[in-house]
Amino acid sequence: MTRRPRRNHSPAFKAQVALPALKGGETMRELATQFDVHPNQIKHRKDQLLDGVTDAFRDNPKASKAPKIDVKSLHAQIAQLTLANDFLEGAPDKC
Repeated sequence: MTRRPRRNHSPAFKAQVALPALKGGETMRELATQFDVHPNQIKHRKDQLLDGVTDAFRDNPKASKAPKIDVKSLHAQIAQLTLANDFLEGAPDKC
């Protein structure tokens, strides 16, 4: 028996699977055959959806995932590296 290659589902597909499971109109087995996934994955997606819903209604939203960039320190690093490159360019002439 050959194994099926691993599939990576998009977030949209995961939501498409979790919403009918949340509504409860069909059994897990019916949903599993409809979407061609394992019933455990459907339960996992449903649980993820329920956990994520509480975050949507929080008063203070989550902080942005992008780290704050300190421009001054980056300019300092650029200047330091430029000095090092200028110094090392003249090194072969001195040898």
